[in-house]
Amino acid sequence: MKLNQSQRKLRVRIIQVLKEQGFKINPHVSPRGCSKTTYRRIQQKARLEQLTLHKNFLVDSITKVKDYCRDGSEIDPQKISLELREVQSGSFEEILFRWWNLIWWSIPFQRSYGRQMRFLLWDTTHNAPFGLICLQSPVLKMAVRDRWLELPKEDLDIWVNKSMHAQRVGALPPYNELLGGKMVALALTCNEIREAYRKKYKNAVTILEKRKFKPELLFITTTSAFGKSSIYSRLKYNGEIVAMSLGYTQGSGTFHIPEGLYQEILDFLSQKGIDTNRGYGHGPSRKLKLISLGLKYLGLSNYEYHGIKREFYLFPLVKNLREVIHNSEKPIWVDRSFNKLVEYWEERWAIPRAQRKPEWKDFDSNKFFKNGEKMLKSLTFY
Repeated sequence: MKLNQSQRKLRVRIIQVLKEQGFKINPHVSPRGCSKTTYRRIQQKARLEQLTLHKNFLVDSITKVKDYCRDGSEIDPQKISLELREVQSGSFEEILFRWWNLIWWSIPFQRSYGRQMRFLLWDTTHNAPFGLICLQSPVLKMAVRDRWLELPKEDLDIWVNKSMHAQRVGALPPYNELLGGKMVALALTCNEIREAYRKKYKNAVTILEKRKFKPELLFITTTSAFGKSSIYSRLKYNGEIVAMSLGYTQGSGTFHIPEGLYQEILDFLSQKGIDTNRGYGHGPSRKLKLISLGLKYLGLSNYEYHGIKREFYLFPLVKNLREVIHNSEKPIWVDRSFNKLVEYWEERWAIPRAQRKPEWKDFDSNKFFKNGEKMLKSLTFY
C-alpha cells in the first residue's frame, strides 16, 4: 500500500522509538540482548510514560502512602499477620493499591480489561500493605494455554470466562525481601478469592457469545516478568504443585508502542474508515489487534512481536481440571484457606529467610520515598 507523507513519517517515527528503547530492527523487532537488565531497560520508557500520565495522582498521594510503609527494622517476621482485602472503588485501599501498582514494578502499568478483581494483602500487626494481586479477563486466544488444556474452539469463550489472568502479583517492600512474593503467589489459589469471584460474577454473561455460565473460577494464569520466574518456579504447598509452567509466550504485546504513537495509529486507522472503539464489549486483546492492524497497513507487519518471551503459568483451582473441561466432571475444588497459606509461608520461607539474610532489615522507607519524590519531580509531560 502506498503511504502519503504523514503516514511515512509515522512509520519512521515508530521505527525510531523502537530503536531508542533498545530494540534492533533486522528486519523484525528483537531485543539487543537477552538479560533481565536489558529487558528492564527496554521497558523503562513505557514505565516512565505511565508514571508521567499519572504524575498528579502519584504526587498527591505520596504522603498518605508513606504513612503506611515500614522500615525493614520495624518488621518482626514471626508476628506478621495477614488478611486479604478486596479493593473497592473509591476506598482507602484503592489509593494505596494504585500508587504501588504504578511505582513498584519495572514492568509498566497497563490498564485492566473486562472482568477485574483487585486484592491487597495487609499486615494487620504492622498496619502496612504486604502485596498486590490484580486479576483481569484473559485474552480469548493464548496458544500455550489452549494447547496444553486442549480447549475446544467452539467452547473457548466458556472456559476462558471460567478463568482469570493475574496481571500483577507481588510483594511490597520490605516484605519482598522476606520472599513475600511466594506468599502472594500462593494466595492466588486461596478459597477466599474463588468465593469473591463467585459472588461478583454470579450473573455474568460472556461478552462475545452472550452466554451465561456458572460463576466458577477454575484456574488462574499469569506470566513471568522476564523469562523464567524465581517466584513461581517449583512453587508448592504441602507437596502439591501450585503453579504449573506450560511453556513460553510468543513475545507479542503493546508496551513497546508508547501511548502517543498508539493514538496516532488509531487516528491513522480511523482515517481509513476502521472502527477503533475500545473498552467494554471489545475484549482485553482489542488494543493489540488495533496496533497489529495499524502496523500492518504501515508496512511493519509483526512489529507487535517484541521478542521478550515470558514463562506462562497456570494455577489450577480444581484437582480435575482436564476432566471438567473434556468429560463434564464435577469440579473437585482445591481447598486452601488464606490463613493456612499464611502459616505455611511463614514457616517455609519468611522466618528461615529472615534468619539467613538479615540484610532484609536495611530497607529505609524515608530514603525510598525521598528518591521517589525526586524521580516524580523530574518527570515532564510529553
